[in-house]
Amino acid sequence: MNVLARERVLTELDHVRLATLSLRNSRGRLPEGLDAVLDDARVVPSQKVASDVVTMYSQVLLRFVDDGIKRKLTLCYPEEAEPQFGFVSVLSPIGLSLLGEQVGSTVRWESPDGSVRMAEVEAILFQPEASGDYTT
Repeated sequence: MNVLARERVLTELDHVRLATLSLRNSRGRLPEGLDAVLDDARVVPSQKVASDVVTMYSQVLLRFVDDGIKRKLTLCYPEEAEPQFGFVSVLSPIGLSLLGEQVGSTVRWESPDGSVRMAEVEAILFQPEASGDYTT
């Protein structure tokens, strides 16, 4: 389990869309940390992103550190989120923790009850860019 912070990688398209979302929101309802992720991430063309990086619409297999339970999640935009079906918003604490991370990374986030959760990104089951989709 790798608990060291790694550089996050975002595709140019994901970066632009999330930056636009951040700029459009003048009410301060975006999660703390989104601007830092956008500012600090290495941005690459969609065609150049490694297949082991979590991008928007990636389906990932997570293994939760505290109980070992595995769960599939798909990272999506807020309007498409359906957590009960595994579609988590990039603006949720778990979603933001996953964005730009790689297989083997351990992500941390604060859950709504205030507890800190951790999970290892075990696999990327689907990544749009790896399948040739550079515009979704």
